[in-house]
Amino acid sequence: MYTLAVCGGVLIGLAAAWMYLSLGRIAGISGIVGQAVRDPSALWQIAFVIGLGIGGLLVMAQVEPAAMLPIDNGWLMAAGLLVGFGTRLGSGCTSGHGVCGIARLSKRSIIATCVFVGTGMVTATVLQALGVMPS
Repeated sequence: MYTLAVCGGVLIGLAAAWMYLSLGRIAGISGIVGQAVRDPSALWQIAFVIGLGIGGLLVMAQVEPAAMLPIDNGWLMAAGLLVGFGTRLGSGCTSGHGVCGIARLSKRSIIATCVFVGTGMVTATVLQALGVMPS
């Protein structure tokens, strides 16, 4: 399982570097998705978003169901909405700030990533204490 995560991390880093070097663009998912939604002619952005979905489905097909967290769909939808709100509030998403911003030594991205990670840790701790998430 950890090998899969490490491979995924390496691929994300390589893809972000390739995108920056070849297109001069930051691989921030929220910006790419926003462009794909606003502009139906943004073909590479639409292909990128479709690729994210396909990649997720491929991973799901390879991972044993027992390894997936048994979380209610309502919680997942609420989490997705909160993440969307957070990306607007934080002027970017974890991929833009965490992968690309830190690589560029952006102070704003370093602070944003620390807030993301800290908030995630607190949220996971609270959800485990409430019994919503297994420990």
